[in-house]
Amino acid sequence: MTGALANFDLGALARALTLRAGHNTQVVMAGAAMLGLAAGVVGAFAMLRGRALLADVVSHSTLPGVGAAFMVGVAMGGEGRSFVPLLVGACATGLLGALAVQGITRVSRVRDDAAMALVLSVFFGAGTVLLSVIQGLGTGREGGLKTFIYGQTATMLEGDARRLGAIALLACAVVVVLFKEFRLLCFDRALARAQGWPVAMLDGALIGLVVVVLAAGLPAVGVLLVVALLVIPAGAARFWSDRLSVIVPLAGGAGMAGAYAGAGVSSLAPGLPAGAMIVLCLGGVFVLSALGAPARGLGAVWWRGTRARRRIALDHVLRAGSEGAGGSAGPVAAAAIGGACGWSGARTMLVLAWARLRGLARTRAGAVDLTARGRSEAARVMRNHLLWEAYLVRYAEMAPSHVHFAADLIEHVLGAEVVRELERSLEAEEPAGAPAEGAGEADAARHGAGGTA
Repeated sequence: MTGALANFDLGALARALTLRAGHNTQVVMAGAAMLGLAAGVVGAFAMLRGRALLADVVSHSTLPGVGAAFMVGVAMGGEGRSFVPLLVGACATGLLGALAVQGITRVSRVRDDAAMALVLSVFFGAGTVLLSVIQGLGTGREGGLKTFIYGQTATMLEGDARRLGAIALLACAVVVVLFKEFRLLCFDRALARAQGWPVAMLDGALIGLVVVVLAAGLPAVGVLLVVALLVIPAGAARFWSDRLSVIVPLAGGAGMAGAYAGAGVSSLAPGLPAGAMIVLCLGGVFVLSALGAPARGLGAVWWRGTRARRRIALDHVLRAGSEGAGGSAGPVAAAAIGGACGWSGARTMLVLAWARLRGLARTRAGAVDLTARGRSEAARVMRNHLLWEAYLVRYAEMAPSHVHFAADLIEHVLGAEVVRELERSLEAEEPAGAPAEGAGEADAARHGAGGTA
C-alpha cells in the first residue's frame, strides 16, 4: 500500500477531480459516477422496501450468469466478453436467485435470512466453479474474466461508460414515472393492495431495477462489493431527511460523488483496487452524514438530547427553589435543591452555574435565590405540572395520588399551544358549581402563579 501511494499528491488529485487528468481517467470517472447515480436512486427504494440483503443475494447470484454467458458466447463463435451478453446473463441468474429466495420461503418453513444465505452460497459457489472451468478451456479469451469478482474499474472503455450512463438515465426515468407507486409499495404495501395497485408487478419492477444496476456494476466494482453501491448512499441520505422526495436525489448524489471520488483516487494509485476505493469513499460519505447531518446525525441527536436534559435540569432547579421557599422570594440552600432533585454536589453546582448564566438564579453563601425571571419560569413549570395532573385525573381516570410522577415526566415538553388546549379542555368540562377533582388545583395554579404561559 505504501508503494501504491508513493506518487500520490493532492495536486494530482485536484486535477483528476476537475477532469484534467487525461481522457481515459475522465471516461472511468464519468462511468463510475453514472453507476453511482443509478445505484443510489434505486438503492433508496430497495433499502426502504427492506431489500438490502436480497440485493446482496442478487449480486452474488449474477456470477454464474456471467460464466454461462461467456461460455455460450464462445460456443457461438463470439468473443465471449462482450458487455451486453454478460449483462443479460448476469441479470438472468440474478433474477433467478431472487425468485429462488421467494420460492423457498413460500413452499417451506425456512426463514428469509436462512433462504438468502442458502441461495447466496450456492449461486456464488456455482459461479466460482464455472469461472474455474472457463480458465481451463484454453480459448485465449478468458483473460480478465475473474475481475468480475473484485471489479476492475480502470479497464472501463468509452462505450462502457456510455452504456452505464444509459442505464442510469433509464433507472432514473423509471423511478420518476413510478415514484408514487414505489413510495406506496415501500411504506404501506397493504394499502397499495387495497387500492387495487398491482403490488406483485411493482415489486418485480423494483427487483428488476436492482438486478440491472447490480449487473451493470459488476465490471467496475465486482460481485463482492457492488451491493455497497446500493446500500451505503441510501443509508447516508436517510440521515439528512425524512422525506422520500429528498432522500432519493440525495442518495443519487451521494452515490455519484462517492463513485466519482473513488475512481479519481484509484487513478492516482494504480496499486489500489478501484472498486474498493469507491466503496471506501462511499463509506466516508456515510460517516460524514452519520456525524454531521442536521436532521438525524449523531451530533445533532446528541446536541438535542443535551439541550433537553439541560432544560429539564433547570426546570427541576426552579421548582425546587420555588417550593423550598414556599412560593416566596426567599433564598433556598443549594444542598436542599440538590437533595430534592437527587443530584450529587458536583452536578448541583454545574446546574446552578447554568441557571446563573441564564439569569434565572443568584447564589451566595451556599444559598440560591431565584430572580424575577426565575420565579416567573418556576410558576410556569409548576402550573404546567398541575394542569397535566388535573387532566390525567379527569380524562385518564388516574388516582390523584398516582399522577405526580407522570406529570413530572411530561411537564417539561408542554408547549404553549398544548397548555392552551389543556386549559380549554378543563374549562369546557368544569361544572358551574364546585370545580371537579384535580381541576381546582390546576385553577389555583393558573391564578396563583400569575397566569404566565
